[in-house]
Amino acid sequence: MNTTPQAIRGTQDIFGAEAEPFARVVQTFERVRRLYRFRRAEMPVFEKTAVFSRSLGETTDVVSKEMYSFDDRGGESLTLRPEFTAGIARAYITNGWQQHAPLKLATHGPLFRYERPQKGRYRQFHQIDAEVIGAGEPAADVELLVMADHLLKELGIADGVTLQLNTLGDAASRDAWRAALVEYFRAHAADLSEDSQDRLERNPLRILDSKDPRDRPFADAAPRIDDYLSAEAQDFFGAVTQGLEAAAVAHTRAPALVRGLDYYRHTAFEFVTDRLGAQGTVLGGGRYDGLMEALGGPATPAVGWAAGIERLAMLVADAGEVAEAKADVAIIPLGPAADTACLGLAATLRRSGLAVDMGYRGNMKKRMSRANDSGARFALIVGDEELAAGEAMVKDLVSGEQERLPLHAIPARIGVR
Repeated sequence: MNTTPQAIRGTQDIFGAEAEPFARVVQTFERVRRLYRFRRAEMPVFEKTAVFSRSLGETTDVVSKEMYSFDDRGGESLTLRPEFTAGIARAYITNGWQQHAPLKLATHGPLFRYERPQKGRYRQFHQIDAEVIGAGEPAADVELLVMADHLLKELGIADGVTLQLNTLGDAASRDAWRAALVEYFRAHAADLSEDSQDRLERNPLRILDSKDPRDRPFADAAPRIDDYLSAEAQDFFGAVTQGLEAAAVAHTRAPALVRGLDYYRHTAFEFVTDRLGAQGTVLGGGRYDGLMEALGGPATPAVGWAAGIERLAMLVADAGEVAEAKADVAIIPLGPAADTACLGLAATLRRSGLAVDMGYRGNMKKRMSRANDSGARFALIVGDEELAAGEAMVKDLVSGEQERLPLHAIPARIGVR
């Protein structure tokens, strides 16, 4: 017996009113990125596996447990992208985009990770992403942070969202801090969680943001980056915080906020909220000055952020109902000849910028009911008599008033709201 295939776990079908907050996020992102002069980029949905294993680190959970990788017919290992930055870095190197540096890029689309589905988190999920490549100045970090803050305000979800900010220092500062962390955590290794024991040698910074209760006392008392910052790193972070203050973007210092991979430098940040349960990050990013070299390219400073569209859409929906767009006018043709004529009328009205709902099936009562459900202010009723006179009956669905008008006069009448 044939059975209907079901959706894959961790994926979703979004339709109707549920899709509107999702669309609102994308539309607002596109509008805001133009204000900041970020250029649109479209990236392949899959890359050679090495793009992600080299950029994310062979030992990270994303690479070892969560990537969707497969061999193509030529025997080459390919991976569905689990994030945007690595593919953008690859494109920057291979396409000669260095000529555009500093390059401000923005993109959005689906990503894929094999992880446990939970609230706002899926195996196929979607992100918006913004990057500044080829700019080593703290002003680039500030611009990205101001853009993110602006986006959240435009979406109407900034209340209750806090920008948490930290510095990872320059390469020398980070190396000195890392060595101090390894020495410190080795002394407490027996009391750490299994995951943190595993991270101790290869990724000790990650212990700082461990959620395991066994790790928290040691993480809270661990050496802080501030004790190891070079003068240059202190000046960089100072310039970032001063820039944020000049742009009136509130922020909170979060000394435990880290990025485990070695190519991250200087600024690390997250916009967090308690409105999404334990998984409270709304948008996050940082400076990754060492990534291009990890992919075999020249040393190139870069900074960027990403945000999950589903999670932003949940906040948008919670902030207030985002209804499906209403029609401006509903057309109700009565009879075969009117059906054809009204197709032309609908095309004319749509080309003039009006949203038109076409009631081309059912009896008069059902068509009028659909017209009311569409949210339209006006209904145009065209029968044989109106068609012969080159007119339509225009009914105001709010007041109930109606009048017959020549077809050519309807766009001007309907456009007056």
